[in-house]
Order: sequence, then structure tokens, then C-alpha cells
Amino acid sequence: MNTTFQEAEELIDNIVVNLEKTEPKCEVVVCPPALYLELVSDYSNDSEGAVSIGAQNVSEHEKGAYTGEISAAMLSSMDINYCIIGHSERRKYFGETSKQLAMKVERLLDNAIQPIFCCGELLEEREAENHFEVVKSQIEEAVFHLDKDEFSNIVIAYEPVWAIGTGKTATAAQAQEMHAFIRGLVEEKYGKEVAENTTILYGGSCNAANAKELFANPDVDGGLIGGASLKADDFVAIANSF
Repeated sequence: MNTTFQEAEELIDNIVVNLEKTEPKCEVVVCPPALYLELVSDYSNDSEGAVSIGAQNVSEHEKGAYTGEISAAMLSSMDINYCIIGHSERRKYFGETSKQLAMKVERLLDNAIQPIFCCGELLEEREAENHFEVVKSQIEEAVFHLDKDEFSNIVIAYEPVWAIGTGKTATAAQAQEMHAFIRGLVEEKYGKEVAENTTILYGGSCNAANAKELFANPDVDGGLIGGASLKADDFVAIANSF
């Protein structure tokens, strides 16, 4: 929940201009507040694919009397490509449950939007060495009800909650360890081919200084960028860290 409309326009303009100059070797997705989706969509269309577009949230309901909510069909009608769900802030501040997230996943897939499903442990869960079980439960309860074809459209974002906005970052070894664990869960459930093709992003104070080291790990396929995305130069530098 950052930037005024004018600030958002300046930010996306700077991002797109610099992406077109540098041509990073990865797909870049920008997930602005819902009010600015059409703005980013215009830039995406004009940039000939320099950026894809994602929403930050979606309702678990198909439609109806849910004032203030945004449906997957609404997002689809604006040609939105992705949608973040289950972010730790949504879980913490808005009490989102695995049942709700499972419904959101279904709404998005029904409307041909790829969910970016967030999972991750709290500091106390990490210190209690319960982090693997926490992440396993979050994934199993929200997305493992899908069949193989449906799951193939899921992007997973691992975000250690203790590293979000704190300046703390999981070490490259810690990130790789959890990403390898997640890929192992997917392989056990859906097979090796699906697991190898599943995109697993790292989120948690990923920035221009540490992105290259994080992305060098075999199971870290990219980043879910928070604070650093509010500075165009930093965000573009991260995109060019592959």
C-alpha cells in the first residue's frame, strides 16, 4: 500500500524504460495496488511485453454482495496475468485461512490467472525448528487439492516472515534448503517433471545487493520483491541479477 497515482506512474515509467534498455533474462511481473492495474496494463501493452501484470489480492468469492472486494473475473477482464495470494501480511492482518486460499486459487485458475502462492514461517517457528512442517502444511492445505494440470499453473513464493521488511535475509543456503524442500514436496505429490517446471520464488528482503547470490542457487527461480520494488533502479538491477 504505497505511492500516490502520480508516484506510481513515475515508478512504472522508470521501470519499463530501464527494462527495455537492459533486457533482463527473466520474466518481470509488476503487482501494483488494484487502483493502478489499468495504468500498469497500459505500460505493459506499450512496452511489448517488458512487464507482465499481477494483482496483490483477489476475493475467494465468484461474485455478489461483497462490497470492496475484487473478483477473479474482474481481473481477467483486464487481462491480468498473475495474482499474489496468501502473503504473510494478508494472513497476519486479515486472518486469511488455508480454506480461503484454496478457494482463491480455484477462482484464479477458473479465470486463467496464475496464482503466486506465498508460504513461510514466523521467527518463533524457525527458532523451534518447525519451519519445514509449517511450510508443508501451508502448501498441502491450500494447493495440493489441485490435479497435476491445475498445479502446473501455480507459482510458489517462499517468504520467511522474519525476513520481510526487517532487513534480515535468509542466507543463500537457508533459501536453497527450503526451496529444495518445497520442490521435493511437489515431486512427491505430482512427479519429477512438474516439480522441475514449478517456479519457486524467494521473498524476504531480497535486494540489489544480495539478489545475485540468492538467484545462483539451483532451486531459487526468482524473487518476490517488496520494498526494493519501490525504487526503479533497484528493481531493475534485481531483474538483471540472473
